[in-house]
Amino acid sequence: MKKFLIPSLYLGLLIACNSPEKTIDYTQMSDEDRLAAAKEIAHQTIMVDGHVDLPYRMKVGGFTLQREILDVSVRTPDGNFDFPRSKEGGLDAPFMSIYIPAGNQQIPGASKALADSLIMMTERLANTFPDKFAMAYSPADIEANFAKGLISLPMGMENGAGLEDDIKNVEYFHQRGIRYITLTHGKANLIGDSSYDSLRPHGGLSEYGEQVVKEMNRVGIMVDLSHVSDDTFKDALAITQVPVIASHSSARKFTPGFERNMSDELIKAMAENGGVMMINFGGSFIDSTYAAGQAKVREHIVNWLAENNLSRRDSAAQAYIAEYAAANNPFPTVQKVADHIDHVVSLVGIDHVGFGSDFDGVGDSLPTGLKDVSMFPNLIAELLKRGYSREDIEKICYKNIFRVWKAVEDFASSQQ
Repeated sequence: MKKFLIPSLYLGLLIACNSPEKTIDYTQMSDEDRLAAAKEIAHQTIMVDGHVDLPYRMKVGGFTLQREILDVSVRTPDGNFDFPRSKEGGLDAPFMSIYIPAGNQQIPGASKALADSLIMMTERLANTFPDKFAMAYSPADIEANFAKGLISLPMGMENGAGLEDDIKNVEYFHQRGIRYITLTHGKANLIGDSSYDSLRPHGGLSEYGEQVVKEMNRVGIMVDLSHVSDDTFKDALAITQVPVIASHSSARKFTPGFERNMSDELIKAMAENGGVMMINFGGSFIDSTYAAGQAKVREHIVNWLAENNLSRRDSAAQAYIAEYAAANNPFPTVQKVADHIDHVVSLVGIDHVGFGSDFDGVGDSLPTGLKDVSMFPNLIAELLKRGYSREDIEKICYKNIFRVWKAVEDFASSQQ
């Protein structure tokens, strides 16, 4: 329970517990002291992020042992994730997104081939830097890696198109280490309809998609309902026998008309299922004002480039674009992300929310104060300021997603 709901009673109960740690009232601290406390919590607590797009960033940037290309074992000049910044922010287990662009769906075999290559790339990262990274296939693996000071690399497949049209690939990808599958991405696929796609060929899940959800339950892969249409979401909930997740979604209340985010109805349905919604940090996901401003800025820049006969690659254009965007499309702040967490908690309680940043996947739209993985303590400090307890923070950081993950594991074990 959040302290600000019943502050005097809550504080009295804490004092009665005779635990010095539990008597801390973070709301009464200075901002400086609260941030220090947030950093301590971040480093002492396992922190899971439901969605980080590092594998595809490595594919685009080129991953080799040559540091001049891309080596995230050291601090990198761009992107949102690398080992030093992850350690600074206290992020211990970023789910590596095995991202399959919708365009790959047009070429038979291309989606599965890309998934395999991104999995191998992630494994290579762990094998190349075993003193920094380690693969993780269960909550127990993450706990063991955390004790060793290693960053865990669990994997989730973003876009079930990687399964192609073969149900046997569900078990295949479980064996390859995939622990959640986002059923769709930007376009409808063989499994179901996408929130981003105006075409709805299945009206929700397809018959094949129903088989996929059941098979994911059987083998122990979490069902991820980020990106799917509302009808696909409801169909999946009706079929699954275990809790589901939304690995990187935010609340539609703050972005009316944006189906990619979750409505209050869907948030409540997910909570009834026992699932967890992991909040996306992207600007257009958390703030409709930012999304509208972004569209206006984009239109202005396109016109300005044409009028001045410049391309985005020109240095003069880059300087103007950066200056104009900063002046005319203010970024949301870390407080906006906390607002989404507050909303989920007010609807369904603290047990159904987590972090799903979409770092390395949402470009430069990230909020002020949450520009990369080193800045997680800023969000934790904001939550402490709003009255969240340390136990609340631990649930958001890992206990909620671990609960779902273990439930999926247990069900799969019972089916063997």
